[in-house]
Amino acid sequence: MKKSTFVSMILGTIGGILFALGMCMVLIPEWNAFQPGVIMGLIGAVVLLIMVLVWRRMENKEPIKLSGKAIGSTLIGILGALLFGVGMCLTMVWSHMIAGILIGIAGIVVLLCLIPFIKGLK
Repeated sequence: MKKSTFVSMILGTIGGILFALGMCMVLIPEWNAFQPGVIMGLIGAVVLLIMVLVWRRMENKEPIKLSGKAIGSTLIGILGALLFGVGMCLTMVWSHMIAGILIGIAGIVVLLCLIPFIKGLK
């Protein structure tokens, strides 16, 4: 295993756990830990961002260039993930089965649209 892969694995695990625990603290009202959850989630997101930067540096890759395509693909990914999550919440939390399934499928379709958007069609 390469050193860069090992470092990114460790940082990704730590960042993912901190982010997930922070989101649980925010979203579970019985824990009464909204503010500490936000702080822990932000710390996890920062560790994940540092992981990407460290990995790219160790692999001698050039910095990420912000182009219209990169911003567009990021926005499409965010939209698809939000639609998918809202569909899951409608189905599992609020018992709106049909609407949840339809919105979740729309989220999956938006996420699938990322493949031809990024890779292109031949």
